[in-house]
Amino acid sequence: MTTIFKILFFFGFILALGFGFSWVADRPGDIWLEWEGQRYQTDLIVAVTALVATVGAVMLSWWLLRTLWTSPHSVRRFFRARKRDRGYQALSTGLIAAGAGNALLARRMSARARSLIRADQEPLIRVLDAQAALIEGRHDEARRLFQEMSEDPETRELGLRGLYVEANRLGAHEAARQYAETAAEAAPYLPWAAKATLEYRCRAGHWDDAIRLLDQQKIAHVLERHEADRLKAVLLTAKAEDQLEAEPTAARDSALKALKLAKDLVPAAIVAAKAYVREDNLRKASSTLEQIWKIEPHPEIARAYVRARLGDSAVDRLKKADKLEALKPNNYESLLAVAEAALDAQDFKKARAKAEAAARMASRERVYLLLADIEEAETGDQGRIRHWMGQALKAPRDPAWVADGHVSERWMPISPVTGRLDAFEWKTPFDQLAGPIEEGTLSEGERALAALPPVARTERPAQPEPTIEAPKPKVVEADSLVIEADAPVKPSKDTKPAKPDTPVMATKESEPAADSVVVEPFFGRPPDDPGVKDPALASSEPKTRLKLF
Repeated sequence: MTTIFKILFFFGFILALGFGFSWVADRPGDIWLEWEGQRYQTDLIVAVTALVATVGAVMLSWWLLRTLWTSPHSVRRFFRARKRDRGYQALSTGLIAAGAGNALLARRMSARARSLIRADQEPLIRVLDAQAALIEGRHDEARRLFQEMSEDPETRELGLRGLYVEANRLGAHEAARQYAETAAEAAPYLPWAAKATLEYRCRAGHWDDAIRLLDQQKIAHVLERHEADRLKAVLLTAKAEDQLEAEPTAARDSALKALKLAKDLVPAAIVAAKAYVREDNLRKASSTLEQIWKIEPHPEIARAYVRARLGDSAVDRLKKADKLEALKPNNYESLLAVAEAALDAQDFKKARAKAEAAARMASRERVYLLLADIEEAETGDQGRIRHWMGQALKAPRDPAWVADGHVSERWMPISPVTGRLDAFEWKTPFDQLAGPIEEGTLSEGERALAALPPVARTERPAQPEPTIEAPKPKVVEADSLVIEADAPVKPSKDTKPAKPDTPVMATKESEPAADSVVVEPFFGRPPDDPGVKDPALASSEPKTRLKLF
């Protein structure tokens, strides 16, 4: 743009000069000058031309004189600029070599740059030396150079960054924290310093200091407004959790501020509701949970809402679950909340209907375990219980709080793996993912419901009373005792079953042993007598009538 303006100015000047000469030529006249008794007279156009030529000659003479006067300095400056250009070329080559890991070329280019450029005039030479030292493994020299750079205002931030990285490499976390905090206090716009300081303060539980640093980053425009608001809401929620037991009012205020910044932050709503409950303000607690339930249905919200009042019965909790379903109808979490509350209230029909509807909507582990609990409580059918347990083993896991691959049962403000703020997300762990459902095909839940076995009937059929026909008389000789088997005889109350290993009395009858008659005890016969008969068989075999001779 500057060159264009210069060209336009040159053409404008020539145009104005030509227009001026044309204007003078159109108005002829004479001009005269009297000096020491002599009169000099000429035309006006000639006088103007002579004046312009004189001015040009003076300017040219001044330029020539100035050039001759400053020529030695100009020559020195030319060679100095050439030398500096060669030094910067060597410095550029050395930095590229250091980035590529070529320590030998980086060291050689650093020496050449030092010979062409003064090190106190160009801080990049120290940077190149430090990088070359790190590549060669000379960490002590690198730390010394970083320390020198941290003392120079021009390279202070770069030196602190190098010292921070070296301290982390050596495991000196306290020193790394101090370097990061020093850099963050001096320059809150540095992302690495602000992030590291924020993580350290969060791990230590210094929530107020972390919030103040976050506000400084927001003012310095390091973070976008929505990102800064989200992180501040997370910090306020963590602060509210720490204040909940000792200061419920302060915890409530912090949680409500967090909800204003992030309306879908579930942990903030739960902390606010718990604080309201501690203040015996159940209406406000329920209202807070209902508002976030409309935005983000969550099982923790459902549990907190249903069990907000400890004295409620199972029926009262079921009514609250029904209210949640009315706020968010045809929703997986709503159906499960009602099904769990109905199971506690022993309303098995409603619990089964809601749980099966949830299974058709999403095939997950939790809904199948709930169906197994319903089967156990209602029917006790082990086949159906095993069916639902098998489906739960094959089903994808339910969503959980996940951060950097770590699955947690509760929400935390920072990741325990990397220390990253606002790392936890409510999502399905990546161990098993369900495939897509094609149009026109049954879902996994519908297939599981279709494969459910029928309820096994455990009722026993009624047994008819046995009819005993009178057998033909039989005569059995047993030593000197003659017994006639005639009509059935009612068993005695003192009859006791024989032991399994007791031998049976041998008979002299020519009929098979299977048709022989067992003799009942009489007149105080001992219970281990071989004639004692098992009572279980007494109802199906003919009784005996005893006769003595």
